[in-house]
Amino acid sequence: MPGTSRVCNGARTPPFCGRLIVRSRNEGEPIVDLGTLRINQLTSDGFAWYREYLTVLDAYDLDGYVALLSPGVSVQFNNDEPMVGRDVARAGLGEFWGSVTGMGYSLVHEPLNIYGNDRHFVLEALNHYDGKDGTRVTVRATAWTDRGDDGLVTSVRLYQDLSPLYTRSSS
Repeated sequence: MPGTSRVCNGARTPPFCGRLIVRSRNEGEPIVDLGTLRINQLTSDGFAWYREYLTVLDAYDLDGYVALLSPGVSVQFNNDEPMVGRDVARAGLGEFWGSVTGMGYSLVHEPLNIYGNDRHFVLEALNHYDGKDGTRVTVRATAWTDRGDDGLVTSVRLYQDLSPLYTRSSS
């Protein structure tokens, strides 16, 4: 098993320093050097943009969401084939959101962690699907979102297990 150490300015330090190096057992050459990897590089502007992005999603504002997408956007849910292009993404998201609202649910994101920088975001969240009857189904979700130079979303990869939502709706 390789050993790990963190190095700052050439000296070994406690585990929360900025440079992680994984070395072989004999402390030879580094086999992994993550350089000066920072855990989060979001600016306040990037965080504000992402918060607004989530607000549009929670509102099921399809037109507002599509306006945030680049013409060649790729949107992928779990292991499904990606939906490529604004029109395809609009149709797919419209169907998905329609099925959720058709079961009487609305979506509320509870972000747990948002990592990345102002162009690349990783969200870990609890997605709460609130029913009109007061029930709540909560699923864990992770979303990877990328923006191009023009600020438009170029790629979204969303991972969540919705089986509890569909199981509850069918019973």
